[in-house]
Amino acid sequence: MEEFPRLQRLPEYVFATVNALKMEARRRGEDIIDLGMGNPDLPTPQHIVDKLIEAAKLGHNHRYSASRGIPKLREAISSWYKRRFAVDIDPETEAIATIGAKEGLSHLVLATTGPGDVVLVPNPTYPIHAYSVVIAGAGLVSIPLDPDRDFFEDLVTITRLIRPRPKMLIISYPHNPTTMVVDLEFFRKVVAYAQEYNVLIIHDFAYADLVFDDYVAPSFLQIPGAKEVGVELFSLSKSYSMPGWRLGFVCGNPRLVHALTRIKSYLDYGVFQPIQIASIIALNGPYDCVREIVATYQERRDALCRGLQRIGWRVEPPKGTMFVWAKIPKRFREMGSVEFCKMLIREAKVAVSPGLGFGEYGDEYVRFALVENVHRTNQAIRGFKQVLQGKKT
Repeated sequence: MEEFPRLQRLPEYVFATVNALKMEARRRGEDIIDLGMGNPDLPTPQHIVDKLIEAAKLGHNHRYSASRGIPKLREAISSWYKRRFAVDIDPETEAIATIGAKEGLSHLVLATTGPGDVVLVPNPTYPIHAYSVVIAGAGLVSIPLDPDRDFFEDLVTITRLIRPRPKMLIISYPHNPTTMVVDLEFFRKVVAYAQEYNVLIIHDFAYADLVFDDYVAPSFLQIPGAKEVGVELFSLSKSYSMPGWRLGFVCGNPRLVHALTRIKSYLDYGVFQPIQIASIIALNGPYDCVREIVATYQERRDALCRGLQRIGWRVEPPKGTMFVWAKIPKRFREMGSVEFCKMLIREAKVAVSPGLGFGEYGDEYVRFALVENVHRTNQAIRGFKQVLQGKKT
């Protein structure tokens, strides 16, 4: 059967192979601990759920909503930025609600780029950052994201060499999957780069709150001039444990916000209104629930990293995200991340994500998601130990 042209540019999903093996093992009755997909397992805070139920009982909330978000939600988004980062956001022209960060980013790229445009994306990175560019028909250029390399040196070198010059740069900090974090000086350099080379910036800030060890994640929009060159995305999925609710937002440059507003006016009628109303309660409500969620992830991070260190698998505890990014032990590295993950399912009874799924520069790594409790995490460590005992790391 002839393949559809747009799908021809999308490779087979690397994670599908590992997921299939995991499901086969579970069908055989094997207990597979799943540290693969970053799907938050913690329940949404009760006061947010209660507001959803209350709003869902009202018939007028069952109608089509506003694709860019109801006014009170956009006002709540503006207030959230003011409280958290001392950033002023005009709720009318500089904020738009989205059906999660993934939808917002992919439709923004679709609205603003196309054939002949070049977009720079770090590698490895969260897949939609790269494949939103592919889906839009634009040219994708990867920038290696490695702690041993100078990101800005690579960025400027590539920008100067390629033709046509890049139109856009997509970044995300705290970063999925590498868990890299940055300071305000990093974003100051990003804004200066964007101004010098006339490049638009999209910053995915999905893990704004999931930070540890007294690290505070800065907002890209805190830098003077940031709104002139780009936008920032946030999602309620992680901070408020609302992944299935699908609510996020894009803020910043009015021209980019308008472009996303216009394309969404053709594509959707917005998120179910009771979800928007409950999200207002989340953003305006107490921050204690977020702190509790972060504390749970930190407890899991500590258990996983301590356990891995104990069995000889050296990892660096991350300061952000809900993941641990670990270099495959040297003795197993030549297998590549996909085959290594297959082996872990077979022999350790644990599923993790192969680094190759985030880009070719991630193939020496695997990603652990902190989505199991400490007891199950320790069980996973015992499985890893059995695998590593057979061969030196």
